[in-house]
Amino acid sequence: MSTLFEQGPSDRADAASTRPESPIELAVVVPTYNERGNILPLLEALAKALTNIEWEVIFVDDHSADGTADVVREMAHTNRNIRVLERIGRRGLSSASIEGMLATAAPYLAVMDADLQHDEKLLPRMLERMKVKKLDIVIASRSLREGNAGEFPRDRVRLSLLGNRISRFVCRCEVSDAMSGFFLVDASFFRRVAPRLSGRGFKILVDLLATSQQPIRIGEEPYQFGERRWGESKLDIRVGAEYLYLLLDKSLGRVLPTRFVVFALVGSIGVIIHLGILALLYYRAKTGFVEAQAAATLSAMTFNFLLNNVLTFRDKRLRGWRVLNGLLTFYVACAVGALINLSVASSLFRSHVVWWLAGICGLGFSSVWNYGVNSVFTWRREKS
Repeated sequence: MSTLFEQGPSDRADAASTRPESPIELAVVVPTYNERGNILPLLEALAKALTNIEWEVIFVDDHSADGTADVVREMAHTNRNIRVLERIGRRGLSSASIEGMLATAAPYLAVMDADLQHDEKLLPRMLERMKVKKLDIVIASRSLREGNAGEFPRDRVRLSLLGNRISRFVCRCEVSDAMSGFFLVDASFFRRVAPRLSGRGFKILVDLLATSQQPIRIGEEPYQFGERRWGESKLDIRVGAEYLYLLLDKSLGRVLPTRFVVFALVGSIGVIIHLGILALLYYRAKTGFVEAQAAATLSAMTFNFLLNNVLTFRDKRLRGWRVLNGLLTFYVACAVGALINLSVASSLFRSHVVWWLAGICGLGFSSVWNYGVNSVFTWRREKS
């Protein structure tokens, strides 16, 4: 069966020039990063599935090294349904989805992956349900009875289920698959919510559900997750870190800066590391207390620095020789922070403040100091 994508350039140009202009009803937003081999199959699948719908597809590419954006541009020369937004210096599925949805006048917006794992044949049914029921969002769910996660590895399935459970703490509604990356949203609803979206991470649906201040009219359609045909999955520790940031931003972001909360959480883990090493050296290895305390302190500070480098300040991550310089700066900043902690706590205790409150206040002052100084000096942005 011949499709628009199989015609020659002149044939496609003639077809485009004679086709009457009609308003776009559905915009399909597809974030991409190194998905060159999936572009043509996805376009052909969309053209086949959306035959009775006026649609366009917007690829939002994060400056892929494999030339994904160039492939899309080549096809866009002769097909007005295809557009590309290439971003330089920015990455992230959520922010890419937001920019793509803001770049169209279509009244209905779909978000899906480029890896061919989302069933494009479901789009007409999702669109019809949204229009008939006047819904804000229609979610393609893997968790409904008729849906499934396909050939997803078991650890990925467990991770997705855990993410769904955690998302219930911040989402303002009950859905079966808040982690879905395949959904349809009413454009007017999206534009009302968009100014308050965090744009963090890879789970834009959770961001939408957690941000809306009004009840959301939601529908769900079951689907079966397909297999990736080309390219590699983007799931790594950075995805998990971004999801943590999103959850913290939606739950505590109005009270405290999200980065500071993560910094404090890393510090809490460091306290556990400190006490564990201190107990191991002092009780088991029979090391002197001062030596054990010094080793535990240095170990905890090193752990905190390394974890902060990949998690808290992941967007300013130090690499190469800069790691050593950053570590030394971190040691100095935290050493001063420890002195501030001791000074504040001792002063309050001498003023007859109860011991545990004096300790918390000292810890609070030192945490703010450590965060502020390390943000400015340890993980400062390099001048471009």
